[in-house]
Amino acid sequence: MNDTELLDLAAGLARRAAAAIMAVRKAGFAVDHKADYSPVTEADRVAEAIIVEGLRAATPEIPVVAEEEVAGGLVTAVAPSFWLVDPLDGTKEFAKGLDEFAVCIGLVRNAAPALGVLMLPATGELFGGIVGAEGAGVAWKEAAEGAPRQPIKTRAVPADGWLVLDSRSHSKPEALAPLLAGRKVAAIQPMGSAAKFARVAEGAADCSPRPGPTTMEWDTAAGQAIIEAAGGAILTERGEPLRYGKAGWRNVGFIALGRVG
Repeated sequence: MNDTELLDLAAGLARRAAAAIMAVRKAGFAVDHKADYSPVTEADRVAEAIIVEGLRAATPEIPVVAEEEVAGGLVTAVAPSFWLVDPLDGTKEFAKGLDEFAVCIGLVRNAAPALGVLMLPATGELFGGIVGAEGAGVAWKEAAEGAPRQPIKTRAVPADGWLVLDSRSHSKPEALAPLLAGRKVAAIQPMGSAAKFARVAEGAADCSPRPGPTTMEWDTAAGQAIIEAAGGAILTERGEPLRYGKAGWRNVGFIALGRVG
């Protein structure tokens, strides 16, 4: 498969997983907790099964690293290429009845995001991106199932300053200062899940900082691919691009930027 076909595969699986998540939401669900005390629901499990089974059937040569499998003890070795799957990013928001949750499927090559999709089940929006050489990426949005794909780009920072999207469940105001140093901030808005990356990529916001280490690689790979394809970047606290295949799949602190500089 070429990258366009791989992205279409991920997009179709993300929409199927989203439909399953919304069906669980409608039927009602219990909230369990994993060993690290993070919440998990039947929606997480059902969505992950749809995605990993689909990826493994279509691309058996590419390993799949998925959140709930890792939590269950499945150990996958780092490879030159691998999928990273978060079947329901923002489980806390989902459990609270909020709409800020996402399905994340990203493909990593040589430690860098190559392509990814972000699905927002509550709104029906689907975002996709293929990272290109020297910024020549392709990023798009489907406003609803069956809607035409519209190209998206990050925006130039408005004259009144940055619109910053902060984590709703993991906000650390005292830790944001180093990540926002030297930037004129117009407003800071809370938002849950990888939906923040989608809003930065489509030009609805300017950045999303996340002091670390509080995220996992499956939280960010898809969003980083889309942001980079749309003209932005995700940089660590050292100003380096966020990379993948790290020990325990754990991220360092980072900031997602619509425009670098």
